[in-house]
Amino acid sequence: MNASVTRRDAVLGIAAAATSFAVPSILRAQSAGRVVVVGGGFGGAACARALKRAQANLQVILIEPNAVFTSCPFSNEVIAGLRDIEAQQFGYDRLDAEGVTVISQAVTTIEPQLRSVVTADGVALPYDRLVLSPGIDFHFEALPGYDDAASEKMPHAWKAGAQTLLLRRQLEAMPDGGTVAIAIPANPSRCPPAPYERASLIAHYLKTKKPRSKILVLDAKDNFSQQRLFERAWKELYGDMIERIGLSQGGRVTSVDPATGTIVTEFGNYTPDVANVIPPQRAGRIAEVAGAADATGWCPIDPVTFESKLVPNIHVIGDACLGGGIPKSASAASAQGKACASAIVSLLAGRAPETPRLTGVCYNIVAPGYGFSLAGNYQPRGDIFAEVEGGATSPVDAPRELRAREAAETERWFQTITADTFG
Repeated sequence: MNASVTRRDAVLGIAAAATSFAVPSILRAQSAGRVVVVGGGFGGAACARALKRAQANLQVILIEPNAVFTSCPFSNEVIAGLRDIEAQQFGYDRLDAEGVTVISQAVTTIEPQLRSVVTADGVALPYDRLVLSPGIDFHFEALPGYDDAASEKMPHAWKAGAQTLLLRRQLEAMPDGGTVAIAIPANPSRCPPAPYERASLIAHYLKTKKPRSKILVLDAKDNFSQQRLFERAWKELYGDMIERIGLSQGGRVTSVDPATGTIVTEFGNYTPDVANVIPPQRAGRIAEVAGAADATGWCPIDPVTFESKLVPNIHVIGDACLGGGIPKSASAASAQGKACASAIVSLLAGRAPETPRLTGVCYNIVAPGYGFSLAGNYQPRGDIFAEVEGGATSPVDAPRELRAREAAETERWFQTITADTFG
């Protein structure tokens, strides 16, 4: 039996044998307290690891239903046939080895007044502090006709894994001369530049394998992050293969009909051979269960501590929180996870947390050996994060040598962040 199972059994034994009020007092006699982290992506895993490294006698429990995490960064390369899905997958063995208790369960209930988390197998786990890093869920009500069943015909591929491979298979099965439509929602959404990276890499696949095909980008925005860089790359690499219809041109998708494969916009209907529909988003469901999400569907936080504005002793990090200027990206989630860990250690010790300064970087690959990036620095200002001086973006007029260096840097970044997060 491995160490994670042993620790998990010990935790569950304590929870089953004691009331939710008695357990914290027992834990405080043995440790610096207990922090439960829900969600094992870039934010949650980074936070759990940082907590344990900062305070060795802190009991840290990471609850994540999936034994293997599948990364969204670089999943567009999987869709384009440039990378295998296995290169995107990471386990939690290193966190386990460092003393984090990893429990492979879904969370069904959060009881803030009792400071308790209940898992799908009915076990209640008390906490001193709770961190939610649930990522995003889809706001299906905002896109009539689209739901989980529709996603099996019109994949979103916005949660990496089975949907990633489904979209890849649909592209492989499409005849040369076919049309791929990508429906892009308005912000806020996870990794705002990623749909345009996806369009680029699908174009690379089509140019290589099915050169008579086209890509139609139906966009609920007029402007998007790094737009000049993307549009220059599209013209340089793909000619007129990519057509984008923005908001003011009628590009916002208003509904879909999965039975016919039709995408309905404000000024016309489209029935492509492959429909990649990315629906509007909101914070992961467990944030709503905890009462940490407001009417926007996202979670307002104190940007110094990441503590929920709505529920005490609960912190929210990553894509789920209302972060202001900081993007919803893996880089930002990792930075937030570490800063949140530092704040929690200070709060448990009765110290005032330091004001965080976070860096968020968005890397984009538009073809093999062709990349660019946008980096920003962010600090709390009022109730949100605001961008401060020191950011940088790739120049629009740059030689291919620079694009190749940035593509290589993107790969190094991915290796670094995954090693830092998952070991």
